[in-house]
Amino acid sequence: MRTIDWDYEKNNIIMIDQTLLPVEYRVIECSSIDSLCEAIISLRVRGAPALGAAGGFGVALAAFKCNASSLDAIIKNIENAGKTLIATRPTAVNLSWGVKRVIRAVEDARNIKEAKMFALDEAKEIADEDVKKNMQLGEYGASLLEDGDTVMTHCNAGRLACVDWGTALGVIRSARAEGKDIKVISCETRPLNQGSRLTAWELMEDKIPVTLITDSMSGHVMRKGMVDKVIVGADRITHDAVFNKIGTYTHSIVAKEHGIPFYVAAPVSTFDFEMFEDEVEIEIRKPEELRFFGNRQIAPLDVDVYNPAFDATPMENVTGIITENGIYYPPFLIEEVKIRV
Repeated sequence: MRTIDWDYEKNNIIMIDQTLLPVEYRVIECSSIDSLCEAIISLRVRGAPALGAAGGFGVALAAFKCNASSLDAIIKNIENAGKTLIATRPTAVNLSWGVKRVIRAVEDARNIKEAKMFALDEAKEIADEDVKKNMQLGEYGASLLEDGDTVMTHCNAGRLACVDWGTALGVIRSARAEGKDIKVISCETRPLNQGSRLTAWELMEDKIPVTLITDSMSGHVMRKGMVDKVIVGADRITHDAVFNKIGTYTHSIVAKEHGIPFYVAAPVSTFDFEMFEDEVEIEIRKPEELRFFGNRQIAPLDVDVYNPAFDATPMENVTGIITENGIYYPPFLIEEVKIRV
């Protein structure tokens, strides 16, 4: 199934619970905005494109679960729900993009029935578009990979981070579909191990060769000539920086030092045309994620913890950004993309 979708019988959101992987594959339901917010915060659903779909479906869910008797009340309810959803993950721009897009669609409704229909239709369109865009992105990105390449990636930018196919892993899937022999080195991605739990699982499911390393080994493998390209995803792209999972910036520095191309794969919806790096709020997550590994304590309970979920990679470290509209190269990336949107 898709990572996130709509149950038309129950009018609920259904999704793969990513916190259980790789031990257990389970599909869960979200029947309220509160349950969806919990799923987003706890990372049951995560990844920029998937969060865009979650935002869209969340607005539809708010419309369907609202018992208000007037159109104005419905619209007010979904606007409040949208604000609540956006606040759950402030760094990832796709979430707010999905929410705002569906709210705009509902504004054209003339009655309650249309409001619900327009919301769900637009949310479904976002999900369907994501799959198509990722396939297009994958085709462009595959042109950058040569037969026999080993690609290093960080965190999870596969189908679990999207509705389907994936961004960084979508490039690899597309290259493999063209018959290219591509291998992957996956960084574990501490502290929540999306690389080991999700990326390694995805690639093994698809029988794509993958080797797991710790985050701190990336410099070693690049210096040893074990990496031909680095491809990562993105949660927000501003005029001057790419925001992605914490650790991405470090990999970009090492790749630049060793002359290894460093690519970012992301749909155009991930671009923030209004902001610069210093204006973006970096999500700070709970200290327990570093004090514990699962249920096991691995640090003193009273140790001070700094746990940002993302970092910013300056454009000068980025070789190119792979989108569904083509590959863009700094320094005039944003202006070029604006023309194509």
